[in-house]
Amino acid sequence: MLYDVIIIGGGPAGISAGIYSARQKLKTLLITKSFGGQMARKAVAIENYPGFEEISGLELIKKFEKHLKKFASEQFGENRIKIEFDSVSRVSKSGKIFSVLTGKRRKFESKTVLIASGADPRSLEVPGEKKFIGKGVSYCTTCDGPLYSGKEVAVVGGGNSGFESAVFLSGWAKKVYILEHSSEIRAEQSVCRKAKETGNIQIMTSISLEKIEGKNFVESIVCKDHKAKKTISLAVGGVFVEIGSQPATSFVKDLVDFNSKDEIIIDPKTMQTKTEGLFAAGDVSNVIFKQIVIAAGEGCKAILSISNYLRQ
Repeated sequence: MLYDVIIIGGGPAGISAGIYSARQKLKTLLITKSFGGQMARKAVAIENYPGFEEISGLELIKKFEKHLKKFASEQFGENRIKIEFDSVSRVSKSGKIFSVLTGKRRKFESKTVLIASGADPRSLEVPGEKKFIGKGVSYCTTCDGPLYSGKEVAVVGGGNSGFESAVFLSGWAKKVYILEHSSEIRAEQSVCRKAKETGNIQIMTSISLEKIEGKNFVESIVCKDHKAKKTISLAVGGVFVEIGSQPATSFVKDLVDFNSKDEIIIDPKTMQTKTEGLFAAGDVSNVIFKQIVIAAGEGCKAILSISNYLRQ
């Protein structure tokens, strides 16, 4: 089958695009490894998405998914959206047709492609990190937080995500250290206030994590105190990494231009990349602000642009 559009990604941008694509009656294929993206992994408490005074990332993505699957039902006939759970290994273009090759070695063809693959967590690149992934090192607080009940843990990163993760963990862990490399905290005041109110979160600035140690599981971390100019050791059973993300773009490098952050450069009016018929939306693009509501809106805008492109 030749699709009108293939959407790559199941986060806010991809799901919003899928909903709008179905409503535009485009023959649509959405490919994603899972639904949620960073919203499911990192968004512990969302207070700025219209219509929800407070909701967790997991709860909100379930509502997104339910809405999307309404358009994947049989009642929409040939114009319904098809969902494939798979990774994408390569996107190529021959003439006016795109080919999308998946991790399961399947090939799909389409007139247009929307990249909404979001971003993957950045790693610390310190000794012991890779060794203890799944054994005390985690990049998903909501996934693994309950496993650390009664333990002392560290959150690396002093931005909003780091503080939100620490607040969530404070309900399970005995003590939570927030480690921020710079001398100032980057999180919003409202989030900082919540962290201070927990009573079991210790905020440490000018601290960089140098090494993760343990036998079979994480037992301690070695940090550099830049103020005191000395090395310190903290006994922790878990390390949660919240230092930002890296755009997931390895499958499309030959067809797009990137900025210094490896984000896909797009025309902000149409969401199109340098390749005709190839669009990008959400955190994978060079849109300045990374917010759930913005990603959802960008997904909508991209599909409307794709619809116009197909008509022309």
